[in-house]
Amino acid sequence: MPRSEPIKSVRGVRDILPAEIPLWRAAKEAGRTVARSFGYEEIETPIIEPFELIERVGEDTDAVAKELYRFEDRGGRSVALRPEATAGVVRAYFEGQLNQGPQPSRLYLFGPMFRYDRPQKGRYRQFFQFDVEAIGSGAAGLDAEVVEIAGGWLKMAGLDDPRLELNSIGDEKCRPAYLEKLRAYYRPLKPQLHGDCQLRLERNPLRLLDCKVPQCQPFKAGAPKITDHLCDECSEHWGEVRRLLDAAGVEYVLNPYLVRGLDYYTRTVFEFYPSGASGQQDAVASGGRYDGLAEALKWPSTPGVGFAGGLDRVTELMAAGGSEALVPPAADVLVLPDGNLAVEAAEVARILRTTRSVAVDYEPKSLRAKMRSANKVGAHWVVLLSAEDAARRVAQLRDMQSGEQTELAWDELPAHVS
Repeated sequence: MPRSEPIKSVRGVRDILPAEIPLWRAAKEAGRTVARSFGYEEIETPIIEPFELIERVGEDTDAVAKELYRFEDRGGRSVALRPEATAGVVRAYFEGQLNQGPQPSRLYLFGPMFRYDRPQKGRYRQFFQFDVEAIGSGAAGLDAEVVEIAGGWLKMAGLDDPRLELNSIGDEKCRPAYLEKLRAYYRPLKPQLHGDCQLRLERNPLRLLDCKVPQCQPFKAGAPKITDHLCDECSEHWGEVRRLLDAAGVEYVLNPYLVRGLDYYTRTVFEFYPSGASGQQDAVASGGRYDGLAEALKWPSTPGVGFAGGLDRVTELMAAGGSEALVPPAADVLVLPDGNLAVEAAEVARILRTTRSVAVDYEPKSLRAKMRSANKVGAHWVVLLSAEDAARRVAQLRDMQSGEQTELAWDELPAHVS
């Protein structure tokens, strides 16, 4: 049966249109530049991963419990679209034998992630991240390093004065005793907690501090702080991270309730927010140390630290902040033939493309109408081509900024637009 309406995109995803691409390119190039300046190398991992890989790292998170795109392939294997990049990068680190090379392995990645989340402005079911990972060392210097990369990326992308929040969540030595204190604090409050938090109370109490539901917010302030219960090793690591950031001139706010809800996360955790923003939903980059992740994936125990930044959110902030100035015209030069001169106009364009990007207006419109279109496109130059000029292999080159117009032979055009 014929459809009554045109086919549109799947709910929760979107197209990135040509006018937006320069901002995305600028955001990626900022990330690439900063990461490379710290000695990081680019990696690409598949968007499809074994379901077990995702399940092992997030079975108690919404990303797996409620939001995972999971299906069986034709071979009956259970696979999933990745909801985040870190697990896949750790897998690739071992499968690609990067663990046999110099350590740590410094890696970065750009790519799409997928979560069946409620669509809203700035949150999509297919979203894009800039991901940075340093695997193979537990040194506090790497914690500070990835924090510097995240902040440097945001600033280079045009986000002024991003706010950094920082915390330590201890490790498998000191965290269990803290979790018991946290349970003891929240148990009398259980009837007042949101349903999901009532379940988390015994299973994963650290996530109570990460709850976004308003009814649970008032209880955080009285909860015990994990930084008051760190073991000597974690306390020393925590102090070293802060000393390194202080020495680098990195400003931060200590947030004792900033957590990651999974057991493999250890010690340093952090989040960046746009200047003036509040609330975790506004975070544009977040990360931390995950010394237990490799072991959770059944690989040899190997420390790591990293972060992920949201390209969708960052590019929206870039546009709102006036970064549209980064957007160049679709073509530097427009060739405007007057009449049926498609062959001649195409030849002029080929000559000019040795120097500049060039487009030809092939539409059967008047030259006046074509000039109006050229003004909207924003090209720096237009080449006006009449039948008389084409017969002499000359054209009129107009600088759209100064209004100056010059008659030139076709072969002379590239030198005048270079």
